[in-house]
Amino acid sequence: MNDPIFWQTLKLTLEVCVVSTIVLLLFGIPLAWILVHKRFWGKRVVESLVLLPLTLPPTVLGFYLLLFLGQNGPMAKYLHIEWAFRFEGLVIGSVLFSLPFALTAYRETFLALEPDLIATARTLGASLPRVWREVILPLCWPGILSGTILAFAHTLGEFGVVLMVGGSIPGKTRVVSIYIYDQVQALRFDRAAQASAILLIISFALVYSVRSLEDRLKPRKGAT
Repeated sequence: MNDPIFWQTLKLTLEVCVVSTIVLLLFGIPLAWILVHKRFWGKRVVESLVLLPLTLPPTVLGFYLLLFLGQNGPMAKYLHIEWAFRFEGLVIGSVLFSLPFALTAYRETFLALEPDLIATARTLGASLPRVWREVILPLCWPGILSGTILAFAHTLGEFGVVLMVGGSIPGKTRVVSIYIYDQVQALRFDRAAQASAILLIISFALVYSVRSLEDRLKPRKGAT
């Protein structure tokens, strides 16, 4: 692939994926833990909202984000922040659209964790941060990593949301999926094929990693 625009686009795409994945880790893990272990009013509403992108068309989510982040939206009106057609808008759209995939994996991992282990550690005087460091994370890291990789892969190929909220501005908001679409529209099928092949290889490697981590989890689940 000798098109420098593609490599610039791939670099931007990977940056969006990395930042979105970090946000998902920081936000998704505590949220999944709360949804698994806490009871509160409106819990079903929260679960339904975060899982809504699984059934909501990406263009619909992107449209509402465009209204929210655009120059006439509440972000611009009250906070004087306009993130539509910017890198920040791509990150927000990617986080919201990939959150259900990461959250589902985190939730299943925490559900598989034996509650008696946490209770015993707390009874022995371990603080909550120590329980997380020495009990929860060592046992749950394969599932957490699996969900994180899956979310990364999902962000890598996202099209509808990022197109709506970011457009196709070269060097600023055009990601690889939009680059491929633009090449097809311009009848440059050779470039589209090369870019698609690179994404195919990356996606296969990510999915293979997820399956390997899931296989690693099976013995622990079977033992509980």
